[in-house]
Amino acid sequence: METEKVKIAIIGFGTVGSGVAKILQENAEEITHKTGLQLKLAHVVDMDLVRPRLVTLPEGMLHNDLEKVLSDGEVSIAVVLVGGTDIAGDIQKKLLAAGKNVVTANKALLAERGEEIFETARQHHRCLAFGASCCGGIPVVGAIRTGLTANRISTMYGIVNGTCNYILSEMSESGKEYEVALKEAQAAGFAEADPTLDVNGSDSAHKLAILSLLAFGQKINYYEISTEGIENIQLTDIRYGRELGYVMKLPAIAEQTDKGLSLRVHPSFINENEPLAQVSGPFNAVSIFGDAVGHTSYYGRGAGMMPTASAVVADIIDVARGNAQRVFDTTPTLGCMTKSALMCPPEEIVSRFYLRLTVVDQPGVFAQIANVLGERKISISACLQHESESSDRVPVVIMTHLARQGDMNQAREDMDKLDIVKEKTVCIHVVTPPKDG
Repeated sequence: METEKVKIAIIGFGTVGSGVAKILQENAEEITHKTGLQLKLAHVVDMDLVRPRLVTLPEGMLHNDLEKVLSDGEVSIAVVLVGGTDIAGDIQKKLLAAGKNVVTANKALLAERGEEIFETARQHHRCLAFGASCCGGIPVVGAIRTGLTANRISTMYGIVNGTCNYILSEMSESGKEYEVALKEAQAAGFAEADPTLDVNGSDSAHKLAILSLLAFGQKINYYEISTEGIENIQLTDIRYGRELGYVMKLPAIAEQTDKGLSLRVHPSFINENEPLAQVSGPFNAVSIFGDAVGHTSYYGRGAGMMPTASAVVADIIDVARGNAQRVFDTTPTLGCMTKSALMCPPEEIVSRFYLRLTVVDQPGVFAQIANVLGERKISISACLQHESESSDRVPVVIMTHLARQGDMNQAREDMDKLDIVKEKTVCIHVVTPPKDG
């Protein structure tokens, strides 16, 4: 079979860009054998031309002139691995206008400016492939776009940020404080020097916005996703949760409710026997529930140079084969024609909750707390109390049955006003993924 030559440009020669170049050079024969395609790297564009990389390029391939790519009529695929939402978006739009199909791993851009980028691609009869934007090497984007298309998806639960999962795993399994676990994550390459977007939940929310657009076929306003990070999680609560049989995670959750689509990212306790609770370290996992297929799960390395590069090259192959263009053209939800999702207000979310109160050590305390919860129709499912080293204060841990978020918010305010409560009440969601069937 005669091989088809496909010329490719990489824009952004950082960690993932280096991995993509490495795969294209070292696995060229394997790719050609499996696909009949000869993928030829023609340009690598980056502002930094001297920083050492883990891959060596032919002389002259690395340069800093985007115009060379725009004017090269033989380049049909541009891989854009530039972060951020402003410059990266402008680069993608220029490449699409120049007739290049674009492959990207930039989840922030797609979550915040996706509609604009998708419409630019349609205007110029090009496609945008973004399987690498969510969960690194896990093919969850492709699974939703193709394998699960026939299903009405009701729920998604995902651990989609390896940095947070590594930190929480170290805190849970090794008893390390947050700051120690974060520094170790940075030293191991699982966290950026500035980890803000990871630990504050933004990265998970970006991925949730993209996956929800595909899963539910509705326009998602990223800024309406209720987002909370792990910066304030205390080892004390992780230990109490463990004692009660729960593990702390940062799930990204999407649920169809009778009040609209609920999208949220927040620290949560998950029963230790649930599969998601057992996802450890930098790994990611996504559980998706469809009406026909039931429960499907996707697990693997969610970040890192080679897992993400693997997903990028898979997108390149999909574009080169023509599959990506056909799927893009027949996915009307990628563009301005998509209707906006009706979002469930955060206060209408129904969940179980973990509460930790620091109270004075005297008779009648628990009765006052139970009374406040009872007034908001919140019932208690479990209670835990240990002796305190303090002579006048004691921690009380409460697990509730299902309660409305708005009622819990008000109950917390009311409890914190009690004279017996000496510190702000800690409140953490307790989530239970649905059972298959």
